[in-house]
Amino acid sequence: MSTPVEGAAAGHAPTASEYISHHLGHLSNKHQDFVVDFTVFNIDTIFWSIFAGTLGCFIMWLAARRATSGVPGRFQAAVEMLVEMVENQSKAIVHGDRSFIAPLALTVFVWVALMNSLDFLPVDMFSSFFALMGWDSVIAYHRVVPTADLNGTLGISLGVFVLMIYYGIKIKGFGGWLHELVAAPFGIWMAPFNLLLNIIEYLAKMVSLGMRLFGNMYAGELLFLLIALLGSMATTFGFLGHVVAGSIWAIFHILIVFLQAFIFMMLTLVYIGQAHEGH
Repeated sequence: MSTPVEGAAAGHAPTASEYISHHLGHLSNKHQDFVVDFTVFNIDTIFWSIFAGTLGCFIMWLAARRATSGVPGRFQAAVEMLVEMVENQSKAIVHGDRSFIAPLALTVFVWVALMNSLDFLPVDMFSSFFALMGWDSVIAYHRVVPTADLNGTLGISLGVFVLMIYYGIKIKGFGGWLHELVAAPFGIWMAPFNLLLNIIEYLAKMVSLGMRLFGNMYAGELLFLLIALLGSMATTFGFLGHVVAGSIWAIFHILIVFLQAFIFMMLTLVYIGQAHEGH
């Protein structure tokens, strides 16, 4: 199958499958030959993840800088409501020192919400810009939503996994954590089965956390591409489908974007909260 760039060079517009595969391709440092290849870096995912994280830090810094003890403006009130919501959730779930955990949950929510929100950008905006600048032969593929890349979501969930281990050892001590790993839930006499069960549980938490966010955002991105293809139909149905379906899905997607950020934050709190408790 030819790429959209090759199709354009040959003098014909890309087919629907070429269009979708083009928008689902990543700007990477090398071609990926295997399903798992740790030498491949998706540059677009890394760039937009850092961009969203930097933007989130700037927004929270701006809110703290503009904070006043008087009547708060709408921006300060919105940030205060967000902080209070995260604080209440962390207080209800984590029983212990939350001096790091509550800010972590706030960071996770803001970061994931901003990365998800990049899905609101027009699907053809960057490819059209690169073609206009004559960069389409250099940047043939580019994806703007880091959470629609499994590498990005599993990277975040890997950080949560490390924190689960860290707090498990910090709260219970290394000996207590290791004993729980081999003794719970069936007793020390079932140590091999307990160890296997607990390892599977840890890995299942990490993988499901990343897969859940990836699956929802990938499906949303794919739906936007399918709706965009309706606009290529020079018919009344194509136009109405593109405008009406696109508008309805965009409105519904606003809920998905922030709901998935909230779920990711809540599961992060739940998993770290479980590390504070014993079986």
